[in-house]
Amino acid sequence: MFRPLLFALLLTAGSAQATHYPLTVTDDLGRSVTLTHAPKRIVAMLPSHTETLFAIGAGAQLVAVDKFSNFPKAETDRLPKVGSAYAPSIEAILALKPDLVLADESGGSRLTEKLAAAGLTVYGGTAQTYTEVFQKIAVLGQLTNHEAGATRLITSMRSDMNTLSAQLRGAPKVSAYYEVSAAPYTAGPESFIGVLMDKAGGANIIPAGLGEFPKISPELVVKANPAVMIGLSLQDARVRPGWNTLQAVTAGKVYKPTQEETDALSRPGPRLPVALRVLAKLLHPERF
Repeated sequence: MFRPLLFALLLTAGSAQATHYPLTVTDDLGRSVTLTHAPKRIVAMLPSHTETLFAIGAGAQLVAVDKFSNFPKAETDRLPKVGSAYAPSIEAILALKPDLVLADESGGSRLTEKLAAAGLTVYGGTAQTYTEVFQKIAVLGQLTNHEAGATRLITSMRSDMNTLSAQLRGAPKVSAYYEVSAAPYTAGPESFIGVLMDKAGGANIIPAGLGEFPKISPELVVKANPAVMIGLSLQDARVRPGWNTLQAVTAGKVYKPTQEETDALSRPGPRLPVALRVLAKLLHPERF
């Protein structure tokens, strides 16, 4: 008597996780993007999108990726590389006849507009904040008909990060500076990296009002005198004017993550728990 009811409930639960087409979403450029069917040929032009598609179970739909996509290694090594956001191979992308291209919203590259003008269906958008990382995973799950995979990934990521947070409970905040590039560009507290720093027990020296990934004056770092610096080498810090006397430099607490760690830290996607662990171990090695 209860079996038909149970079967009906399971069907309802499954259909709630299935995408219904045609589907229209709004990307980060404010454009309406419509898919008439589940995409079977996807080109991902950002590593974070590539990693997300593999993590939610949509990797088989990828026909090409950008040249920086390198994770998961075995899978990305087998895929054609079609340039980057700022130097794309438009001809190669067109030749693949994708039914969806995942690009960025950058006004500098204008990749989304270029591909859309060529007649392709393009979603332009990336996560800048911590919350947007999970929102983008959900959107990619919806676009690719892998909503259940996206839900599982989000749940798993949050669980892993909660476990790490428990290890840091009660740890004092450590003043910290994170360098994205030597300009220097850094990560503000509202960026996804900034939120990870906070969760890892760091007190970001960058004022929130400067934005998510601002270019700053080196004097700001000198004035703040952080206890830990991440993203550059100790030697690099020592040769910058006024930085050789900073407490992080004199104590030798300047850390340049490995390339694999840097990839995880710089990509707003499935490896957020890995990035959190990297930061936590640098800021609070005594807890690990």
